[in-house]
Amino acid sequence: MTIRTLKRPEGDTPEDFHISRRGIASVFFTGYAVAAFSAEAAPITTDAAGLTIETVTLPTKGTQIPAYVARPAGTGRKPVVIVVNEIFGIHEYIKDTCRRLAKLGYVAIAPAFFHRAGDPAPLSDMAEIRKIVGATGDQQVMDDVGATLQFLKSKPYASDKIAITGFCWGGAVVWLAAETYKEIDAGAAWYGRMAPAANAQPNPAQMWPVNKADTLHAPVLGLYAGRDPLTDAVPAMRQALAKNEKYDSEIVVYPNAQHGFHADYRPSYDEASAKDAWKRMLAHFVKNGVSTPAAVAASKA
Repeated sequence: MTIRTLKRPEGDTPEDFHISRRGIASVFFTGYAVAAFSAEAAPITTDAAGLTIETVTLPTKGTQIPAYVARPAGTGRKPVVIVVNEIFGIHEYIKDTCRRLAKLGYVAIAPAFFHRAGDPAPLSDMAEIRKIVGATGDQQVMDDVGATLQFLKSKPYASDKIAITGFCWGGAVVWLAAETYKEIDAGAAWYGRMAPAANAQPNPAQMWPVNKADTLHAPVLGLYAGRDPLTDAVPAMRQALAKNEKYDSEIVVYPNAQHGFHADYRPSYDEASAKDAWKRMLAHFVKNGVSTPAAVAASKA
């Protein structure tokens, strides 16, 4: 991994990473999310040496959605990490996260959950971005997670050891997916919403992790920021986990961090908290059987 200072959201091109253009440029935005990118950011960039990078198609209810895949080159089945994006969709930060995991020996797959409604990555208008996110319902997302799991079963490079991680909007998806699918062995949720805000209007279609804690099939590690309003729900979620004897799940709060502290392309990035949380995530995956030798070493470094 290297740190590179970028001065424009367009970011790097596939050639910078020695990646084939096989479908990548035409399907996914090639830079960092325009609405959140900091002109002075120094994001981590991970090359694709030793990796296979591809865009795949996931057959799901009524349609097909693309997914970005980064995995170790060569043969043999590897454990899987499903990577769930923030509200900005599949942009360079999410793709780089996949490559970081692939360098550790994982098959990393990032489904384009917003594909039906649009691509928020190139947009600067937050109202338009929220429309896309709002059009992507919880049940639809859970169906897409199920389609991803089904897709992986047919692939000779994927083992049945599966973890899921996600950021912000994707953090909530992690909790819900671990509450929905027995195939998932471990989850790591980065600052995702767990309960409705105090002033939220009732929405029967909205799924809330705090209300489904009794169905949790896999332990989830929550990674939250002390300076983030979403962290207000941590006490309620901890209580729900304890009530349902889900003691193998844990929520860690970084007191001085802000929402988005892992997002190295944004002003909210907190290097110390991000590095510690990443190590905790890897240790959590290893502990629950979604393990590679490189992940074991990195979790102890």
